[in-house]
This record gives sequence, structure tokens and C-alpha cells, in this order.
Amino acid sequence: MVKKQRENMREFGLIGKNISYSFSKNYFNNKFTDESILDATYKNFDIQTINEFCDVLESNLNLKGLNVTIPYKESIIPHLDKLHKKAKKIGAVNTIKITEKGKLIGYNTDCYGFKKAIKPYLKPKHKRALILGTGGASKAIAFSLKQLNIDYQFVSRKPSKKGYLTYKSLTGDIIDTHLIIINCTPLGTFPNVNEAPNIPYRSISKNHILFDLIYNPNETLFLKNGKQNQATTINGYSMLTYQAEKAWKIWTK
Repeated sequence: MVKKQRENMREFGLIGKNISYSFSKNYFNNKFTDESILDATYKNFDIQTINEFCDVLESNLNLKGLNVTIPYKESIIPHLDKLHKKAKKIGAVNTIKITEKGKLIGYNTDCYGFKKAIKPYLKPKHKRALILGTGGASKAIAFSLKQLNIDYQFVSRKPSKKGYLTYKSLTGDIIDTHLIIINCTPLGTFPNVNEAPNIPYRSISKNHILFDLIYNPNETLFLKNGKQNQATTINGYSMLTYQAEKAWKIWTK
């Protein structure tokens, strides 16, 4: 019976780098326990380069689905057979469904998770946003803001031909006219809890929403700085929960 159960066991997991802190593994294993899902397991695949992805597939033949996190949300794409239309538009993948025929289909559930998490806080005055960071996660945020009819600008460490703002170029006036600020950088993630994006926090007001994709710690320095100026602050936990449940529906539909 045990052998048969192992043969029928559905495997899921997370592809990333330095992911021992990961939300996903605990979340899904707790879900399987709470919902008495006995034929599924979830584990981390901590790989140093995206080239190791093929080894993961070859060594885990019962894989049915994967989540993808930093730094592979964009570099995973050439390794997939097909992209869902939203993932194609965004240019980043955080969920992979493995079909019965072994085809790898890339999806993006970050956009769904972010929209669900921020929507209850939005008011008519929230018309412009700053996206801190330009990696794979930031692309999903930009896609979501566009769907919500909110103008946005990326903020990058380096000047770019794409017209991104830089941290050095951020002024009080820019902060004052962009009432949503989203941290898509890893700055402030445990254990480096004393780090935060370098923006003019003194210009943040009670009209601002500060959204941090980080969930560990629960309140980053970025959010603490916003709270000191009475801003509405949201960490990444609810977004992660929403995107995880969306991924589960994709894997099991």
C-alpha cells in the first residue's frame, strides 16, 4: 500500500536560489495537512543556476507543478514549451504546470495575487505608482497596475534607456504625486532587516500606500518608515497566499 501510494504521489515544488526561508513549502505542506490531501508533497529545489533546472526535472519524474521565484522568473522562459497569454505579455513566469504528456506551460499568478491584495485599499486619489526594482516580479506588478488604470514608473539603481527613474533622481515632488509605492526589490528581507530602498521617506503622507512584496519579516524597514508618516502599509503575505491558491487551481484543474 505504501509503495502504491508513493507511485501515485503528486510532487510539487519551488525553483529558486537561496530559498530555505521560502513561504511556499510551508504553505503548501500545511495546506495538504489541513485539507487531508494525502497524495501530494511539496519541496524546495534550490539551484545555483537555471541550467540545473533540467536536472530537477530528470530526477523528479512525478512532478506536476512548480513555483518559480527570484532570480529565475525570466530566465526560466526558454526552458518551457508554452506560455499562457498573460505570462507572455508580462515576460515573467512564477508558476509551471507539467501536463500528462510532460509539456511545461508557464503562467504568472503574481499579477492575480497583487491585484487581489491591493484592491481593497485603493481610492480614486491613487492614480500613480512607483515600482521599486525592475526584475521579474516588477513586471507582473506593472501589468496589474495597467489593468487597474494606474499610471506607473519604474525606479532602478542605474540609468536606463527605457526612461526609468533612478533612486538619486527621486524628489519630494515625485513622491508626493505617486501615492502608491511598491517595493519589488529584496532589500529588507530577513536576515538583512536593516536595509530599505533609498527613497525620500519624509515626503510620504497618510495618502500613500506602501506595498512590500517581502513577507519575512512581517514589517520591513520600508513599511516601518511609511507607517511613521501614517501611510497605509501592506506586506507581501496576502499576495503570496492569493497567488499560491491560483497556482494550485492551475495545477489541479
